[in-house]
Amino acid sequence: MPISLPAEPPRIPGPLLIVIVLLAISVFINYIDRGNLSIAAPMLKDELGISAAQLGFLLSAFFWTYASLHLFYGWVVDRLNVNWVFAGAFLLWSAATAATGIVHTFAALFVLRLLLGMGEAASYPSYNKIIALNFEERHRGIANSVLASGLLLGPGFGMLFGGLLMARFGWRPFFIVLGLASMLWIFPWLKWMPKKQYAPQTETTGAPHFAEFLLLRSAWGTCIGLFCGNYVNYFLITWLPFYLVRERHFSMDTMAKVGGIAYVLAALACTVSGWLSDRWIAAGATPSLVRKAFTGGGIGLSGILLGLAVVSGQKLCVALIVLGVVAFGVSASNIWAITQTLAGQRATGRWVGFQSFFGNMSGWVAPAVTGYVLQRTGHFYWAFLIAAGVAFAGAASWTLLVGRVEPVIWGRELGVRASTTAF
Repeated sequence: MPISLPAEPPRIPGPLLIVIVLLAISVFINYIDRGNLSIAAPMLKDELGISAAQLGFLLSAFFWTYASLHLFYGWVVDRLNVNWVFAGAFLLWSAATAATGIVHTFAALFVLRLLLGMGEAASYPSYNKIIALNFEERHRGIANSVLASGLLLGPGFGMLFGGLLMARFGWRPFFIVLGLASMLWIFPWLKWMPKKQYAPQTETTGAPHFAEFLLLRSAWGTCIGLFCGNYVNYFLITWLPFYLVRERHFSMDTMAKVGGIAYVLAALACTVSGWLSDRWIAAGATPSLVRKAFTGGGIGLSGILLGLAVVSGQKLCVALIVLGVVAFGVSASNIWAITQTLAGQRATGRWVGFQSFFGNMSGWVAPAVTGYVLQRTGHFYWAFLIAAGVAFAGAASWTLLVGRVEPVIWGRELGVRASTTAF
């Protein structure tokens, strides 16, 4: 049916606009820092003399600590001041990025990637806790999509400007300057971080036992959905530069332009999708229909486009990859809005912690599986098809496994009351 858009809903308070912009900048830095090693991969592989399988192992090292510590940080941000937890973690990951530019051994790079993961693991439990405490449901689509635009602009900036700068000056100066400059973000954050809770308190029954969470079908739907979406994302972040340079024979400059354009367009699509989702809900559609349409539909379309890209000619391949990244951006716009609504304010940290732990295990799998497939077959054909199949599974999880997008009522003596039916 046609979408009728009502008058603009009440605006986000000014102080929260500054908060969400600062958080988006931190996501932007976050994804440059985690993806910059893949951009340097062709040069780093030759400098260190490592195999494709070893490179895949190094690219996946970040995710060992990143995924594992989400459970810990989810527990922490529900109990301590999330603003200070995030500031400390940001400092750690920026320092690890800067130090990467001065080491010269595989082992040292591996350790620093572990430290980078330790710092960045605090990010998504913190982001979601801050949004759940300060943004109402009617503003969560745009708030989350602005954050997700940083997720997409980070790899885009890294591929475009990072690739160009590395081609001219080498990869080491890029890491050192980026890590040191990133630390400047901490000062405005300490000034503008929210000093009070802006959104009204909505909890009535407390937070769940872990067993309650594990028995909830929607919880597993969000976990599997995030795993599949992250598989596609991490496949692209860690291996797309290498694929474009080594298999499609683009120069570093051309690779940088293709990747940069793809992620910039994806960031724009993500932000527009978040705005449209809030407006669609304000027009009377249910959050279940709207959030699932963007999340499940976007990742499913991304899988189709990426599957077609690997069997296409040079020019069509580029167009399909760009559109596949854009479709991923559409999906990313509403992922965390679903989780924040389901979990509620008091349980957001724990839900996001487990969901991110499970979902980011794809960071262990995607780079390593791709490296193994590349070494065994000598090309990316099966790697792209595997990513496409995982994307289809993600679309099914968001649309079928996740129930109605409405707050779960937790209660130790009451059990869990939540819908397990699709919209």
